[in-house]
Amino acid sequence: MTSLILSPRLEAMAPSATMAVTQKARDLKAQGRDVIALSVGEPDFDTPAHIREAAKRAIDEGETRYTAVDGTPALKAAIARKFSRDHGLDYADDAIMATSGGKFLIFAAMLATLREGDEVIIPAPYWVSYPDIVRLAGGVPVIVETKASEGFVPSAEALEAVITEKTRWLFLNSPNNPTGAVIPKARLAEIGEMLLRHPHVWVLKDDIYEHLSYGEAVTTLPAVVPALKERTLIVNGASKAYAMTGWRLGFGAGPVPLMAAMRKLAGQATSNPSSVTQAAGVAALDGDHGFLDGWRSVFQARRDLVVSKLNEMGLDCPTPGGAFYVFPSCISVLGRQGPGGEIGTDGDFCLQLLEETGVAAVPGTAFGAPGHFRVSYATDTAALETSMDRLAQFVAGLG
Repeated sequence: MTSLILSPRLEAMAPSATMAVTQKARDLKAQGRDVIALSVGEPDFDTPAHIREAAKRAIDEGETRYTAVDGTPALKAAIARKFSRDHGLDYADDAIMATSGGKFLIFAAMLATLREGDEVIIPAPYWVSYPDIVRLAGGVPVIVETKASEGFVPSAEALEAVITEKTRWLFLNSPNNPTGAVIPKARLAEIGEMLLRHPHVWVLKDDIYEHLSYGEAVTTLPAVVPALKERTLIVNGASKAYAMTGWRLGFGAGPVPLMAAMRKLAGQATSNPSSVTQAAGVAALDGDHGFLDGWRSVFQARRDLVVSKLNEMGLDCPTPGGAFYVFPSCISVLGRQGPGGEIGTDGDFCLQLLEETGVAAVPGTAFGAPGHFRVSYATDTAALETSMDRLAQFVAGLG
């Protein structure tokens, strides 16, 4: 049989660690194990009723055909209203794009702009897909570490120190996955002012968790430094704020020439997002957002519970300002003996935790931060309490 020849591009890519852990948890559950998955990044709430009803109407009214590659006029108008309402930013129709999930916006931007060897600055901890998307497009990820003691927030000085003539993009994600860190408005302004000195550097601002913050309201870069609007791509979507992970709707706004290039690429890749999902997206963006207050209250209570429990068991855990993740350290238990042998890495810690207790978490190494692990508190409170009890017993039993 002829062997399959794979592209060398795949050699630079790693499987998603979050999906790998989540799949292992599913496999154990299928075997009858009692598993609590704290590895998946999706709200446990149902998609709000008015959004579901809009999708049903769209089906009944025959909105089931191809649309424009970058979204229906109705959806793009709703996206424009969203940016104006939330951030005071005005975008024309040709500066807006809807896609099949927010991840494709990042893929499209990198594939459309990166030349071989171009550099992309990515603060760590980072979302697991960022470096692999950059590599797939021929770019070179330049990782800038942040510190828990500084809230996992990058400084303008640290970012500027790695800018070279090859730098093409800077990624900023706030609230952050995996840490939940929120970049304060004052710090965002400092970063923006620094970028004005480097006009060849573009910015990808990932705002997917913007509506899930528990303190200072989250803003976006062009709203703080308007001069950067013409070289900033804002990435967003419906997955987190509206509990629509399975609906697959991303949207973004940016300079018209960039969006035209991304639209061209999408025309040969995904084509349009689901027509029914787009109709639901209009209802999500234009509809009542009152439910978010209740969701945020629940998430904040869960966050406080998990942070308190983790710190009690000696796993140092900062209190994040947004998203639905905490990012504790497991350095204090490295070198100790677990049921499966010595725990030498955060990967060992998470693997033994899953196998022995049925609690699934993601190793920090996957996010560019060894010695940590990510816990999602987007699950019901009773399950969180049980998982924290199991984790405490696991840690207490280490030799």
